[in-house]
Amino acid sequence: MDLEILKKKISTYRGEGGQVRITDDALFIEILSAWEQWTGPMKDFYRAIGSSKNGMASILGKAKKLRREGHFPVSEFKELKVAEGVAGHSGAIPCSGIELSLTDGKVIRFPSVDPLLEFLKKAA
Repeated sequence: MDLEILKKKISTYRGEGGQVRITDDALFIEILSAWEQWTGPMKDFYRAIGSSKNGMASILGKAKKLRREGHFPVSEFKELKVAEGVAGHSGAIPCSGIELSLTDGKVIRFPSVDPLLEFLKKAA
């Protein structure tokens, strides 16, 4: 959502003293989703929506509480498909696995967790 539109929506709930008193639950979730998607500094987010950190703290807290209580459904689960590995690698993707760097500069590569655990048990 565009932050300018969100800023205008929030300003409709601004009182004479400048305090924001939101009564619309849908606006709470819009603010929360915009806050969760923001990747820059939080100071810039608060400035973009025309509020301060202290002013938004209670609004974000209320929005999180509403989501926890189930007033708004959590966004749909998105399944991620993993590309199939090379035949004979037991489903592992090439170039995946675990690398263990030793202090002398040597690197040991393990295709999965099980061989790593076996190595660590024997090394202990």
